[in-house]
Formats: sequence, C-alpha cells, structure tokens
Amino acid sequence: MLLCFIDGEFVKPEDAKLPLSDLIIQRGVGVFEALATHNLKPLMLTPHMTRFVNSAKSSGIANIPDVEYMKKAVREGIARIGHDVRIRTFLTGGDAFDEAEGCFPAPRFFIIFDEAGRAKPEDYENGITLAPVPVGRDDPSVKSVDYRMTFQMPAGATEILYCPNGEITEGGHSTFFLVLNDGTIVTAPLDRVLKGTTRSAIIEIARQEGFNVVERCPLWSELAGASEAFITGSIKMVVPVVKIGGIIIGDGKPGKTTQKLSELYRKHIEKWLE
Repeated sequence: MLLCFIDGEFVKPEDAKLPLSDLIIQRGVGVFEALATHNLKPLMLTPHMTRFVNSAKSSGIANIPDVEYMKKAVREGIARIGHDVRIRTFLTGGDAFDEAEGCFPAPRFFIIFDEAGRAKPEDYENGITLAPVPVGRDDPSVKSVDYRMTFQMPAGATEILYCPNGEITEGGHSTFFLVLNDGTIVTAPLDRVLKGTTRSAIIEIARQEGFNVVERCPLWSELAGASEAFITGSIKMVVPVVKIGGIIIGDGKPGKTTQKLSELYRKHIEKWLE
C-alpha cells in the first residue's frame, strides 16, 4: 500500500486503522470497488462509483457518502502519489445494525492506493488457465468483500471460473467471454453476473466492429468446440484464456478476436478516462 484515505484524511498505510467492532471484521459486511489509472486519470470512475453505491444499497448500507466527495478523494490521492496506481474503495458495515430500519446506519468509507498491478506480460502473450468451480456467487449484483472462493485455485491456474449447473457465469475477478467457431461472442447476462465496467466497453467495441455479441451464459459443453476465450477487468483489461480445467481452448494460443479487441480497447482507452 502506498497511501490510505480514512476518516476524511490521507494517512500512511501503517497509520490507517479500523476498530474491531466494525462489522466488516466481525461479520464480513462490506463492499468495495477496484479501478486503475491511466496517465494519472482514473479509468471509468463514474461507472465504478455508481456500482459501488448500488452494491452498498443492496447490502443494506445506509448513509453512503456523497459520490462527488468520494470521487474527489480518489483524484486527490492520485495527485498525491504522482504516478499510475490501483485504487480500492471500501464501505464497511460500521459498528451496528439498526433492526428497526433494517440497515447498517454508520458505515466507514476508506480508500487504499497501491501499485498498479496489471497481469504478467506473459499472460497477455501466452494466455492463462482458469480453474472451474461448480458454484456461482451468492449475489452477482453486489461486489462484496467476501472473496474467499477466489483463493481456492490449483497450481498453474490464474483465476477461478464460476460454472454452476453446466453454465459459465464469470471469473473470480473478471468477466468471461467465449468466442464460438462462427465468430459469435458469448458472455453471461447482467442478471447473472456483476456489471463489469470493462465488460461494457468490450461489448460496445465488439458490436461496433461487427461482431455478433450474445448475452447468455456460455455452456460448459461449448468449451471444447470454441475457438477462443478471454476475460476482462478494470486492472487486467483483456487477457486471453487458453485452458479451462483440463480443456484446451481452440489451438491453445491467444486468438485473433481477443487480440483485436484488446488492441482496440487500449487504443481508445482515453475515451473512458475521467
């Protein structure tokens, strides 16, 4: 960690503290967002903060700080550090639950700024392996702090892939896309997955380029016959997937569709900077 913002102040990481009474510690009540910067500008800050607020509301967190206040803190932290960083914003459950109102009335807001962490260069060049798990997330619409499942990976895998009941929904930290042999790009619909900010951008770019993008859950049975797969995320951007469990995707190398969409996203990234 490079810098923290908590209790309305910027402090050194070693000086940032939460009381043990906070329900993010005692019961895992809390939501977060993770975003990156590019040329010292936050990427998709407004969509991230909108999703952040919606996650908090869906979790029963009340008295959420003003969005412009949170955006200002994000921008000031970037300026204080002076180079590109990864940013994580958090809202906790606070110290109590109001049973009469059915909410957490006194959340704590804090931000962690740390080094920008992209995927490894070889991951973009050679592709990655995903580890399937036969379950889905409890509430896909909420970016909760509960990421325990994402640590349950075998050696050699980069990320888990949620695959409930023969369907594929999303990665542990990302949106999943499957490219069928006819060029159709398939990704799960928003009622089944988190509304990924990079997901939206990639779908927009793909449709502008004439690709047929279908929003439905890819099927496990489609993997063996697919030509490509990739994941997207705010930090990692677009990363090719060449193996899922024991299944090789396509020819086992990053595909042309993945490469094209990645190049177009990077080329037009200024469009999503704020």
